Amino acid sequence: MAKLNDIDKAAASKGKGMETLWQFVKFIVVSLGAFVIQTFLPILIKLPMSESFKLQAFDWGLFKSTAEVGLGIWLAANISNVIAQIVSFFINRDKTFNSDANVAITLPIYIVFTIALICFSAWLSPTLITFFMKYVGESTAVAISGACCGAIQFFLYFPVDKILFSKKKKQD
Repeated sequence: MAKLNDIDKAAASKGKGMETLWQFVKFIVVSLGAFVIQTFLPILIKLPMSESFKLQAFDWGLFKSTAEVGLGIWLAANISNVIAQIVSFFINRDKTFNSDANVAITLPIYIVFTIALICFSAWLSPTLITFFMKYVGESTAVAISGACCGAIQFFLYFPVDKILFSKKKKQD
C-alpha cells in the first residue's frame, strides 16, 4: 500500500485536477469490481431457485413483475446490487479518497442515495431484461441489465463519493 500512497501524494502535489483524475482512475478500478459483483452474482444467486420462484409474479406498485422477470430474478439482481454497493462504499472511502469521514454520518447519506439508485435500477432492470430477452437468453439479459444499471450508477456515484469522502486522513 505504500506504493499507492506514494502515487496519491504525487498526484496531490500536481494540483486538484490531477488528484481528482487519479481518484477517478482508482474509482474506476473499484467500480469494475462492483460491476463484476453486480453482473455475475445474480447468476449464482439464481442457481438454487426453482423456475416457479424465479418467475413468480409480484406487484408492489412501482415494482412489478413481467412475463420474463419474476420475484426470484428481481431479488437476485437487487441483492447483488446491494452487495456491490457495500463493498464499494468501504473501499472507495479508504483507498480511493483516502478519507477519514465519519462513517456514522456518511454511511446513512450513502445508504439513502444508494436506495434511491437501487429503486431506480429495480424499476429499470425488468424493462431492460424484457427488452434484451428478445435477442439473447435470460442469463445474458440479466447480465446486460446489471451492466447498464451499473454504468448509470457509476457516473452518479463518483461526484457523490467525492463530496461525502472529502475529509482526508491525517498524515503520519
